[in-house]
Amino acid sequence: MTAPIRVVIVDDQQLIRVGFRLILESEPDIEVIGEAGDGAEAIEVSARDAPDVVLMDIRMPRLDGIEATRRIVAAHPATRVLVLTTFDLDEYAFGALQAGASGFLLKDVPRHDLVAAVRAVHRGDAILAPRATRLLIERYAAAPVPADPRPRSPSASGTCSPPSDGA
Repeated sequence: MTAPIRVVIVDDQQLIRVGFRLILESEPDIEVIGEAGDGAEAIEVSARDAPDVVLMDIRMPRLDGIEATRRIVAAHPATRVLVLTTFDLDEYAFGALQAGASGFLLKDVPRHDLVAAVRAVHRGDAILAPRATRLLIERYAAAPVPADPRPRSPSASGTCSPPSDGA
């Protein structure tokens, strides 16, 4: 049998932490090893307990979840952060991903999707709420395209040049 996925739950609302704990601890392959009520405490708990996955709220006192995510991922690259929030705002999703989060979900996610997301980010996969995925695609599609999108080939001098058109 493999070791359980070690999870820390971070949310400033104790009732939310209890609910997530009950869901996750009902799974035989997941173990909740700690909780934190704000981002600063999340950094301390993560440093002390070395979780595999941190479930992170965004809006919290003392230190928000985006900055806590940035610091945890920088200090502990093997720890995956899955951001869960009630706020379906673009800047939160993009901010969490830029900070190094492995996923972004809304707190109203169905129970089985939450469990699947914890397992997925633990495996190294990324998880996004469907709306965040759509917004990311829209932003990517709206980005300017390079003048010559063809792949470049190395020249004799070691620099890259556009491929020859044969003319």
